[in-house]
Amino acid sequence: MATIQIYTTQTCPYCVRAKNLLNKKDADFTEIDVTGDDAARESLLKKSNGMRTVPQIFINDKHIGGYDNLAELEQKGELDALLAS
Repeated sequence: MATIQIYTTQTCPYCVRAKNLLNKKDADFTEIDVTGDDAARESLLKKSNGMRTVPQIFINDKHIGGYDNLAELEQKGELDALLAS
């Protein structure tokens, strides 16, 4: 099973959507809440090459992007293979 990290905030509707999609796929993920956490936000900026928006999703240390990118992978039928890797 893939290693998944998702950077979120507490009030982000797209974060909820991304987590719901991953839960629907029975994918285990680590959530990093950057709400009010400057160190976590700095880590996100470095890992995502400056992306500030959330969610930011990483599968096997590969930057997937945000919810729209995750949903696009699902729509194309590519998400299951990525999660299984």
